[in-house]
This record gives sequence, structure tokens and C-alpha cells, in this order.
Amino acid sequence: MNGGALELTILMPCLNEAETLQVCVEKARGFLERTGIAGEVLIADNGSTDGSQAIATAAGARVVPVAERGYGSALSAGIEAARGRFVIMGDADDSYDFSSLDAFVAELRQGADLVMGNRFAGGIEEGAMPPLHRYLGNPVLSLIGRVFFRTKIRDFHCGLRGFSRQRMLELNLHTTGMEFASEVVVRSVLAGYRIVEVPTTLAKDGRSRPPHLRSWRDGWRHLRFLLLYSPRWLFLVPGLVLTVLGAVISLILLITPVEIGSVTFDIGTLLYANAALVVGVQAVSFALLTKVYAMEEGFLPRDRRMDRVASWLGLETGLVAGGALIVLGVLAAVLSLNFWNKSDFGELNAADTVRVVVPAVVGFMLGAQVCLNSFFLSILGLGRRNRPTVESNDVADDARSHEQREAIGAQGGRS
Repeated sequence: MNGGALELTILMPCLNEAETLQVCVEKARGFLERTGIAGEVLIADNGSTDGSQAIATAAGARVVPVAERGYGSALSAGIEAARGRFVIMGDADDSYDFSSLDAFVAELRQGADLVMGNRFAGGIEEGAMPPLHRYLGNPVLSLIGRVFFRTKIRDFHCGLRGFSRQRMLELNLHTTGMEFASEVVVRSVLAGYRIVEVPTTLAKDGRSRPPHLRSWRDGWRHLRFLLLYSPRWLFLVPGLVLTVLGAVISLILLITPVEIGSVTFDIGTLLYANAALVVGVQAVSFALLTKVYAMEEGFLPRDRRMDRVASWLGLETGLVAGGALIVLGVLAAVLSLNFWNKSDFGELNAADTVRVVVPAVVGFMLGAQVCLNSFFLSILGLGRRNRPTVESNDVADDARSHEQREAIGAQGGRS
């Protein structure tokens, strides 16, 4: 049967869940029977060795073996194998209540592309979530996700969520580990999908063994994913801050030392400021290069504004700008040689010399950076000319009105 032959697939990834798998399947099947929904319970087994496969089959679930290890690998294979138009996924550790999925189904039927559970709104049973996760990990990572991607989702990492199978397949998800949970949300936001949250509960899981989740390792993987999918916050914002501060401080100290109280800022501060300027310019360049590469490879949606910037900052423009910086560096170097000549190439005042030599060196460095990055940008954009330009659906770039969003959402499309 092809995907969509049923209305709903309740999907559970499984790796040695013999203790809790039967009760999870029974709750899910009970929900389907109670509501009369044409559906199935699907277990994406990731190589269990405790008999989980037989338990799932005996309880009435369909089992799909997944050879590649990892939470994301199991779920991706499960989504591919699902026969339902909609998929609701959740862990097979009896921490989520598969007998109460009514709110998820209702939102999916009303056109939502992704329905996220919110454990903080629905209630977390005592001992169900470690304090480190409840008060630090989940709130902080969810806050970062909201800031980076301008979404209102309050619980980025709730394991109980539902979605349109076809819409999720269109995202072509890549990650294989626990960060899959973040990828589902981030890619859906960037694609402009209609996302809603519903309250859900979290109970203490029924396993006697430790969970597969590793707090610091998997927390870092989630944070790393959020950073890599947001060149703006990884490169652009820090780069602009360093560039502006470095340039302003450098210009002031090139003219004269600055005294604040008993502290004098002079040559040492000037060198650090110029270092910040160089690093900042390179970070801004990385933001542009990363965004263009991600768009060309399909990791991020096309951004009309970025396409315009990349086209304007073509190879020739970059070479001219970089060449101009190099020329300024050469002029500063000639000026320093002239000062040295006036002293018969003897000993010079160190402070005055540095104020001339530093701009020369920085000019050379920035000019070379701009030229090399322009070549790299030109290579990345070789295929751009023949590709249609589609405006990004990122909230920051979305120019559609609220009325248009509501009309599209009512049709089950983007919002």
C-alpha cells in the first residue's frame, strides 16, 4: 500500500523497548478503535535484541526493520514506510499517552503541516524529566530556536508530534541522531509550514534501564544543528559586532591614544581592535558563503534578497573592492617607508610607526580575504543563473500579509 492509503500512522522508533512496547501499542490501537480512524501502528525497529519485534507484532503493530542506527534514521525510515496520510510519532517508553491523540488529529485535519506537543503546557509528571532537562536544557534550546528562527514554538524537543507525511517527505530530512527532532521543526519553519502546538503530558517512562538520550552529547548535537542552520546568528551577527567595534576603535586609536581615568588605551588595544576587524570581516564573509552554499544544496530555501546580494557582490565587484584595500595597504606601507627614510632608516618611534604599519598590514589582509572569498562565492553560484528565484519563507524574509497567510492556512498549505 502506498502512503496515504490510511488516514493515520502512529509511529514509534524502537531499540530494545520490550518492557514498555506492548502497552504503547495497545494504547495506540485503543485510540484508533475508540475514534474510528482508519490507521495503523508502525514500529521502526533499530536493531532490537530483546524480542521487541515479536512483542510488537503480537500486539497488532507492523514492524519495519531499520539497519542504520540512530533516532533520526529510525524515524526517517518509518515515515517513508508509513501508510497513513498523517503520522503521529512518539517514543515507545510509555512516557507519552498514545490513547489521547485527539488534539493532534484535529489540528492535522484542519490543515496543520506540523503539530507539536507542549509538555510544559500539558503537564510533566514528577520524575518524568531530569531537572537538568526541565529547567536548563529544553528551555534554553527552545529559546535559542525561537530567537534564531523567529517561531513561537515553546517546546522544541517534545517527542510527541504529528505531521502530514507528504509534507515531511518533501523536506528531505538528513540527520540521523537525536537532533532529528530539531531538524523537523527548523526545516518546517524555514519551509513556511503551518505549525501549531497542543498541550500534552509527559509521564515517567516504564523502563528499568537508562534512556538512550545522553544529556550533554545530544544537547550539543541539538545546539550545533541550530547554529549550522542559522548563518545569521553563527556568523553574521558576531561578525558585524566585531567589524563595527574593531573599525571604530581602530580609527580612534590611529589618531591618538585614549585616556579613561588612569587607564590609557594605545598600541596594544589598537592591535586587538584590528584583529577583531579582520576576524569580523571574515565572519561576515562566511555568513554569505554559508547561506549561498546552503541554498544551492537545498538545505535552506531560496532567499530572493540573498540572491540579489550574491549577484551584486559578483567576482568583479569583489576583486575591485579587494584590490582597493590592497592599494590602500600599499600606500600605507609607502608612507611608513617615507617616515623611516626621514630618519635615515634609523630608530623610529614605536607608537608612531605602528599607527602606520598596522593599517598597511590590515589592508593587505582584508584585500586578500575579499578577493579570495569573491572567487569562492563565484564558484558556489555557478548554477544560480539557470535556477528560478523563489523568495524565502523564513519569517524574517516573508513579505506576505497576514490575510494571505490565513487564506493559505485554511487550504492546508503554508502559513
